[in-house]
Amino acid sequence: MTVKVPKDLAANTMRVMYRSAKCPISRSDGDGNRYEIKGAHAIEIEPQRLGKSDLYEARLVRDGGGTCQWKLSNVTFGVHYENSAQFGEGVKYGWGGEVIIAFDKNLPQQKNMYGLKEVDGDLSIRPDYYPWMIETFIGGHEKTIVLLGRQDFLSYRALTAEKVFFEPLLHSEMVVRTIGVKNIGKGEKAENIYPDGTREFSSSDPNIERLSEMVAK
Repeated sequence: MTVKVPKDLAANTMRVMYRSAKCPISRSDGDGNRYEIKGAHAIEIEPQRLGKSDLYEARLVRDGGGTCQWKLSNVTFGVHYENSAQFGEGVKYGWGGEVIIAFDKNLPQQKNMYGLKEVDGDLSIRPDYYPWMIETFIGGHEKTIVLLGRQDFLSYRALTAEKVFFEPLLHSEMVVRTIGVKNIGKGEKAENIYPDGTREFSSSDPNIERLSEMVAK
């Protein structure tokens, strides 16, 4: 697993899940009937920097062995803003920049509306991300910086992959802002402000296609 980390971002701790058919977990359904599912064992791994480069690597063992014969099931990894204060005092990091890859046919802990994209062989992922500053007022004034991509997190099923390469493309100069509503139930809409100064009132996230077009110009 290799992550190429852009300037201003940091590599996430990898959350690795192993599963075992030999050491199942007992569950109960709504009628009180008992059933079993595969056992699960989670570990965390810190990817290691390769020299002075921007590459971070972790080697995962597919066969965890032991009496339970643990097998690699999935891994969640990605990048985040290490210093959100660069966007202003009190700004917190929110979400984005995350990937989950399933190496077996089990469902991973996280699922998105798009499902898992099936891939053959090794996997190379190069998504675009944009800094998204969200300012909210309901329930308290907060500012959050998010890595805006086409999906909140990317998900794949890669049954045969031996190598995974993740290179997030951060367009750090293309900051999009959202100013939230200040009153509930008065028909207000949040305002999205794009890097070129364009403003729109919308109940939706910023239009990532518009941001992509701005980059292409």
